[in-house]
Amino acid sequence: MMAILLDFWCVPIMCFSATAIFVGSGVLGGLGVATLLQVKHRREMLFAALPTLFALHQFTEGFVWLGLDGILSKQVAHNMGAAFMLYAQGLLPFLMPLGVMLFEPTRGRRRAMMPFVVIGGLLTLYVLWALTAVPFEVSVRGNSIAYMDGATNFTVVGLFYVVATCGPLFFSKVRMMVAFGVANLLILLAVMAVKRYAFTSLWCAYAAVASVMILLYFWRSRGQRPLPYEEAN
Repeated sequence: MMAILLDFWCVPIMCFSATAIFVGSGVLGGLGVATLLQVKHRREMLFAALPTLFALHQFTEGFVWLGLDGILSKQVAHNMGAAFMLYAQGLLPFLMPLGVMLFEPTRGRRRAMMPFVVIGGLLTLYVLWALTAVPFEVSVRGNSIAYMDGATNFTVVGLFYVVATCGPLFFSKVRMMVAFGVANLLILLAVMAVKRYAFTSLWCAYAAVASVMILLYFWRSRGQRPLPYEEAN
């Protein structure tokens, strides 16, 4: 049943073709702009920018599809695939805990987030090394794009990835962050269990859900923000 739901969501809507990816990217971009317009403090900026970053991420994969479809060169597919993998596997596990840490109002909470930021930073360095030192392949498999390399497709790497992207959310004092963490974890685990070979590509479904949740939080909490950063210890 989970496999059917994921195929229903991802294939017809966003992950099946370059056109669908570009349309989805435009929708996510609109959500991103709407979220950024709700920002009331510089500490909110990075977390609020995540929907926009998701949109740019999906826009990049559109060019991967064009390369794999033969409209653009295979080199374009390879280069854009590397950029797509860098964000999904490397930058996001660093940006997520950093954005949550900056958002937290108290120094104690921010200090508690630091181990997750360090883990995410180390993952970013590892993925950078992997993309330059280890060959990888980009191909179409089961109506999704499979990004395969010999350095990141390991369970231990996946565990550190989940810790970096989900861990800080559960330690947050902001209720929405915890709810976002639960959704984040469930989606990551579901995709890894059902279509692990296409995990990187299936960020399309995750990005859409995450972007809506982030926008709703910023819109609903506009009367309570900014948090008292200057006064908090």
